[in-house]
Amino acid sequence: MTAPGRPLLFLDVDGPLIPFGGPPPGGYPTFRSPFADTGTGGDPLVSRADPAFGPRLLRLPCELVWATTWLEDANACLAPWLGLPQLPVVAWPVEETGDETGYADAGPHGLHGLHWKTRTLVARAAGRPFAWVDDEITEADRRWVAAHSPAPALLHRVDPQRGFTEADFTALEAWLRAVRA
Repeated sequence: MTAPGRPLLFLDVDGPLIPFGGPPPGGYPTFRSPFADTGTGGDPLVSRADPAFGPRLLRLPCELVWATTWLEDANACLAPWLGLPQLPVVAWPVEETGDETGYADAGPHGLHGLHWKTRTLVARAAGRPFAWVDDEITEADRRWVAAHSPAPALLHRVDPQRGFTEADFTALEAWLRAVRA
């Protein structure tokens, strides 16, 4: 049985919303926001986020949740730039290693190939359907979520060099429509 409520959309920032990791030949485009009078909130990378994404994300039939190491900085810097309200933020557990991932130097996919965010996001979803958009999702994450989430889940990997594309939005919209049907 799944918990009631709209599906969740867990959003990573670096990669999906702010492309990085090898600019296209002409460099990364930068944008001006019609929503943010104060600029980028002090982070120059924010100008790589297309402000058109904000209204588009708000139209999706889901509850938006930041799932990023930006934590509350996503609300302080990026939400105004995109014209988003303050969103819930996933609180990452601090493990015995003293870092938020619990894997110290093991990298984003830990010691067993599972991304350090995966378990926390399934727990945070609490039985609700969810989509997770990130640039570091692997097949190991998909298998683990399929085995441990009682609700439908879409783990959608975005190319970090390109960020969100029309194809990414189309995939999210189609999945959200199908899961709500």
